[in-house]
Amino acid sequence: MQEETDNKEESLFEAPPIAEQERMCEAIMFASAEPVSVGEMEARMPHGCDAAEALVHLRKRYEGRGVRLVKVGDAWAMRTAPDLGFLMQKESFETRKLSRAAIETLAIISYHQPVTRAEIEEIRGVSVSRGTVDQLLELEWIRFGRRKMTPGRPVTFVVTQGFLDHFGLESARDLPGLKELRAAGLLENRLPPRIMPTSLDSDEDDAEDLQEGQSELFED
Repeated sequence: MQEETDNKEESLFEAPPIAEQERMCEAIMFASAEPVSVGEMEARMPHGCDAAEALVHLRKRYEGRGVRLVKVGDAWAMRTAPDLGFLMQKESFETRKLSRAAIETLAIISYHQPVTRAEIEEIRGVSVSRGTVDQLLELEWIRFGRRKMTPGRPVTFVVTQGFLDHFGLESARDLPGLKELRAAGLLENRLPPRIMPTSLDSDEDDAEDLQEGQSELFED
């Protein structure tokens, strides 16, 4: 009798079938305007659920559909398939371009993070105005990182999850290299050669390429 009671108590805490867990994750993401982390999903789901596993299965189910499941940093979100993005365009819209200083600063942070203001200025070769940094902070494309363990403990800057989400990146490691940027037609002019890490440079000429084309990459 005691054994039967124990079995009943254990059954009360059994996780729902994985298919049901997929439906739960799907519902949570559709109801959220922002990407949702695995931990946040599991906090809403019944005890014992494995949101990470459910998301793997759910991602496969959405392959080839009009909506796809994408990973943004350490969170997940439902997004329109890239080839159908034209359907979501508004009839009228205002294009806002970042200044050259903001483009260069954002590029340096994204490829060299975590990076201090002094390091940004060293790479660019000119000072970084407060307005440039404030603009990127207001866009929520960069944020303050940990202070560097150097004299003065200067604050560092890193890109945000919002930046990754805007450009469809899973992590900063997925940022395009010079060859990809050239293939996409984004290397029509030039940026200072040190803005991107040398590990991404395919050759000496590549190290000198980049600029206005990248302004297209960072348009909003």
